[in-house]
Amino acid sequence: MPANARRWCAWLLPWLLLLALAGWARAEQPQVLHQQLHRGPDGLQLTVRLDLTATHAVEDVLLRGVPLYFVWQADVYRQRWYWRAKRVAGAQRTLRLAYQPLTRRWRLSLATNPAGGTGGSLQYALHQNFDSLADALAVIGRVTRWRVADSTDLEPDARHRVEWQMQLDLSLLPRPFQIGVANQPAWDLSVTRRLRVPDTLSDGDAPNPAADAAGDANGALPDLGAADAPSGPGARPE
Repeated sequence: MPANARRWCAWLLPWLLLLALAGWARAEQPQVLHQQLHRGPDGLQLTVRLDLTATHAVEDVLLRGVPLYFVWQADVYRQRWYWRAKRVAGAQRTLRLAYQPLTRRWRLSLATNPAGGTGGSLQYALHQNFDSLADALAVIGRVTRWRVADSTDLEPDARHRVEWQMQLDLSLLPRPFQIGVANQPAWDLSVTRRLRVPDTLSDGDAPNPAADAAGDANGALPDLGAADAPSGPGARPE
């Protein structure tokens, strides 16, 4: 075995053993504190706030310098009586969380391109630092007035629904780490919900100001236009 390969294995094996031993404590699934859809003249906006916490296994890996990736996904479907629902729009948001040992701060980055491949292929346009892991998780677990569909994506006389999900995306980790955390309960951190889209414009039913204020107090990253732009039915197969 070449010397470089031996060094790689010597570095990787302790990590895999650590992940295997620490990963059997079941993760506490995020609690949905608030969720709301707002249908306005410009499109459909989603507001969600979660109570998001990390297991000891997840926190330990972060403290050892391994970044983790959290992905929000929202898909809009038009219901059809003669066939299964058709996906008409959707949006995705990927956040990278990393611990910085020198400053002892947590750095959160918002990707400008959809997740695909590994985290190394993502590009970032916005970053924010936090003093604690809890503060960073509070921002990860919140989206406010996130545009998931344009008004042209919604047919006036049809019924629509939104299926949204927030998850710790292990597929964006380097391949060797994916092996170490596969099928371990401590790394199963996700939540999925379904909401019916209002049939008419809901201008008088704006997103909850109290929920927005709570998120702003946590230093939430502002929405990005291009990064959060809805994608049409061609963006991903049904």
